[in-house]
Amino acid sequence: MKKKLKKHYRLARFIVYKETLVDYKEHLWTFLGSFTAIGLIGLIHSKYFTLNDNVFLIGSFGASAVLIYGIINSPFSQPRNLIGGHLVSALVGVTFHKLLPDSLWLSAGLSVSFAIILMQITKTLHPPGGATALIANIGSDKIHSLGYLYVLSPVLTGVLILFAVAMIFNNLTSHRKYPKNKHWYKLWERKYR
Repeated sequence: MKKKLKKHYRLARFIVYKETLVDYKEHLWTFLGSFTAIGLIGLIHSKYFTLNDNVFLIGSFGASAVLIYGIINSPFSQPRNLIGGHLVSALVGVTFHKLLPDSLWLSAGLSVSFAIILMQITKTLHPPGGATALIANIGSDKIHSLGYLYVLSPVLTGVLILFAVAMIFNNLTSHRKYPKNKHWYKLWERKYR
């Protein structure tokens, strides 16, 4: 039993160490990708709104950037999870805000919880999606006035920009490959190959 535990400990230590081992080239590509994507979203949307109304640069995109540029091989970083997770969560968030507009604590709690469950069911679990659902409820009046348009813009447009930049920057070098699963777009298949 002791040998088995020791073996599992060494294996876990190796996996954790390998996952956190990042070289300077990785830092550079992570920086360039995330800066380009977030900057591009901010630039495009700031052309159409004043700084106070620039709601299209939502906080959950920052968390997505960490995943899709920093740990590109994570299952949570894959395109199906990135795009599907945000869209499912945005739909859930807006729906509960419309159903319970006067009960923030209830709509926020239900939004996040149902978003997680639906992401699990659809195999699109993306942790920043929880924030996307929450923002639909706790966001400014500008976000609330968007209603279901929130799903299309800022969420879908922003996610597509993040994805396009990830496809470019994560594949510029020979040691970074994104997406890990080349069949990510096959939503009808419930398991990854």
